[in-house]
Amino acid sequence: MTTRSLVPAPVRRHFRDLASQTSVLRLIKGMWEDQGFVPSGDPNEETGERRSLWHEYEDNVDWSDPGHVSRVLRVYETVLDGVHEGPIEDTRKLLRRHGFDFDAEGQIRPRIKFAISSAKIPTSLKSLRDPAVILDSFMRIDRALQNDPAQAIGSAKELVEATAKTVLLELGEPFDDKTAKLPALIDQAQRALQVHPQSVAPGPDSSHAIKRILGGLTSIAIGLGELRNEGWGTGHAPATPRVGLRPRHAHLAVGAAQTWCHLMLDTLADPTAPWRAAARRHSHSPV
Repeated sequence: MTTRSLVPAPVRRHFRDLASQTSVLRLIKGMWEDQGFVPSGDPNEETGERRSLWHEYEDNVDWSDPGHVSRVLRVYETVLDGVHEGPIEDTRKLLRRHGFDFDAEGQIRPRIKFAISSAKIPTSLKSLRDPAVILDSFMRIDRALQNDPAQAIGSAKELVEATAKTVLLELGEPFDDKTAKLPALIDQAQRALQVHPQSVAPGPDSSHAIKRILGGLTSIAIGLGELRNEGWGTGHAPATPRVGLRPRHAHLAVGAAQTWCHLMLDTLADPTAPWRAAARRHSHSPV
């Protein structure tokens, strides 16, 4: 059965044409990679370097995945930033004809919302400035959970990593995006939010029971990375076939990742969380 694309071929073709006419290779590379996409490196039949490069990025889009498509729409918006009014109006008409709106703020929105994943996405996700990467991980997990346990485990690890990095970015905490390892990211993010087992915070966050649970969650989050690295999840090719990997193992990994993600994002969004008081004290302290 063919999977339905959430972006019709005429819309994809229009933006490929538009980008090849208005952008240079460097800008095309930047607009896609800013949204987390990489080129496939596969040959294609496009004529011209710009069209060919654009097609390579399209190759790595899952056009049925709402998370992927939401990020592609951000790429399209960047293309339109450098386009004059005439082509803008033509684009607006095309988008409207195929079920999208292009508003006055330059944002492209599907007129009918993409299907909501049955994954337990935390409501606190909406408080983030850029939730696309975390949302994408949730969507991938939901699609793979029953039929591709290795993919679900790999995506669970990516969810933890994306959540830790998002927390640090939201709080302005420095980290090396290229070299930082998952255990260090988890440790730094939990300390920043004062939900680390060694943190001292008022109220239940410092109770013995909560600290024991937090210690367990930390171990679980780190264990997810180890599970993926041992070859049981996508992202690392196993030395031998993944014999015996079942959906129950994926459910274990996914449930642990989602619980940790909920804790981190809910704490980040909580207006009464202890980390906020500490941040206020720090901002008011004399230099």
